Amino acid sequence: MPKIKFSTRFLNLYASLPLEIQKKVDKALRFLRENPRHPSLQAKPIQGKPGYYEARVDIHYRMAYVRLSNDTVEVTTVGIHDDVLKNP
Repeated sequence: MPKIKFSTRFLNLYASLPLEIQKKVDKALRFLRENPRHPSLQAKPIQGKPGYYEARVDIHYRMAYVRLSNDTVEVTTVGIHDDVLKNP
């Protein structure tokens, strides 16, 4: 189970999300903490951004994270799919 850190950017973006999406992000974070390979996350590397991964929140929203060590990840951003991929 990895430890999860949050960037200031992620925290600010999270706070601005609708409550319904925040709940979905919370669920995705729980999956990330318990099993980073959980099928519902559909986690995969972000092309052109070495070390960064995207994880699914729902059909429209994604979050990005970077692995800091074998047991720690930092979630860097959350938002609409294309925005997350452009600037993780």
